[in-house]
Amino acid sequence: MNTGEKSYPLPPFTMETALEKVQEAEAIWNSREPVKVAEACTENSEWRNRTQFIKGREEIVQFLTEKWDKEENDKLKRELWGFKGNRMAVRFEYEYQHKNGQWYRAYGNELLEFDKNGLMQKRFASINDMKIAESDRRLI
Repeated sequence: MNTGEKSYPLPPFTMETALEKVQEAEAIWNSREPVKVAEACTENSEWRNRTQFIKGREEIVQFLTEKWDKEENDKLKRELWGFKGNRMAVRFEYEYQHKNGQWYRAYGNELLEFDKNGLMQKRFASINDMKIAESDRRLI
């Protein structure tokens, strides 16, 4: 939960709190609210998303606004892969429908780093997309 400039749970993470943090981040992303996502990040958070380099909350909001303007009916599922201290490795699946009607499933890995207040300060994402039929969706 994000209260002001803190986002619980705080690092260093235990197995329990790391799993909770992954679920929190998944729920915030699935809200499709760019400002809410950005508020869970530090003011100068650094992201690499595919080939894009994004820095700061304002750029995160802009990036997500543009992304979600092109995507509909999306859903993200994250799975904790590992953690240590204030860092996590996460595996994810993401399904979405492009505005042209084509469905996609994206697979990827994220390396995440959080500050002492539990805000995401770094996110490095490697992502691969593949076209799928609507009948092949798994994340409904």
